Parts: sequence; structure tokens; C-alpha cells
Amino acid sequence: MDNYSCVESIVKKLEQKGLTISAAESCTGGMVSSAIVDYPGASAVFMDGVVSYSNEAKMKFLGVKKETLEKYGAVSHQTAEEMCRGVSLNSNTDIGISTTGVAGPGGGTPEKPVGTVYIGICVKGSVKTRLLQLSGTRTEIRQQTTNILLNELNDILDKEI
Repeated sequence: MDNYSCVESIVKKLEQKGLTISAAESCTGGMVSSAIVDYPGASAVFMDGVVSYSNEAKMKFLGVKKETLEKYGAVSHQTAEEMCRGVSLNSNTDIGISTTGVAGPGGGTPEKPVGTVYIGICVKGSVKTRLLQLSGTRTEIRQQTTNILLNELNDILDKEI
């Protein structure tokens, strides 16, 4: 499903269920939020988005623990979880979504090569995270992450809420 159709579906489902959403993005740098607000009427459900590129921003705006970043790194299940929980809590939304990863072309390590991305979805306090191993250019990795996160959120809205 293309992003516009997917977002249309997400917005309609959120409206029908009376739910709100916020986004915490690192590697996607606002692409997810932008995809959502491209849809007319998204303001009924989308409250805000935070681009928390640095570890300091993750701690300051999202409540990611310093210990989490030191022990697991910014690119981890744990950080993705704390990001989506934190944005949902701080924005007072029912759903928080997050992205954190290595989009490249540099910055990868043997443990976390370029294309390693974690997404998080927090629905009313319940969090799911997922590891993505992507390939392509920096832009392609960011776009793939956005597409996968939106499609996964759309699926969750069908199944669990």
C-alpha cells in the first residue's frame, strides 16, 4: 500500500476509534510525521512529532534514560521503546510511534551496520518494537522505514484496537 493510502486508512481508523497519535523520529528525521500530515484532516488525530536526532534530545524531549543509551545505544529495541512511550506520554496521545537507526552511508558498525533500524509502536502503554535490516541509499532506508512503520501501524489498528 502506498503511503498516502496507508495514511488515509490510519487517519480514518484513528478518527473512528477516537484515538490520537504522536511521533518520535531519529533516523527518519520527520519523514513519518510529514507523511501523516500530507493527508488532509490529519490534524484531527496527529498531535505532534519530535525529531530527536541526538541522544541529548532523546533524553530531554522523550525521557529516554541515559542508562539505556549507554548500555544499549541509540539504535536498539530499548531506545525505540522508550522513544514511543515517551512521546505518547509527553504528548498525551493514545499512540506513540518511533524510529531510530543507522541510515548511512556512514555510522555503521559490525554489530549495527548501515540499514539497522528499530521501529516502535506504543498503543495505550503497550509497546511493540521491531528490528529492520534494510539496504539502499540513505534516502531509501529512511523511506523504507517510513513505509514499514506506517503499514505496521495500519495493521495494528485493524487487529488490536
